[in-house]
Amino acid sequence: MTPENKKILNRINAYAEKVLADIDPQNTRISYQLEALKPVMQEIADETGKSIEDVFILYMDLASEASVEAENNLQAVLEEDEEADFSSIANRIN
Repeated sequence: MTPENKKILNRINAYAEKVLADIDPQNTRISYQLEALKPVMQEIADETGKSIEDVFILYMDLASEASVEAENNLQAVLEEDEEADFSSIANRIN
């Protein structure tokens, strides 16, 4: 992930934490969640000269990439020390 893409992902995620803080993502329609993120995605689209659809696709790709990376990091920590307790594993992940 490029530094620029990392900034975009962090910016959208920070915005999402503010505007979607009080919702249950498992019980809230995706369309509602995306509509809530539209303002920040539009800002990024305007700043980068891309369409909002392109920013949405980029966000989904980056979020998937970050999720895979987090899973790989977790697996690496778990494989390092199979005897570790939950607390020590949690401390190493952060």
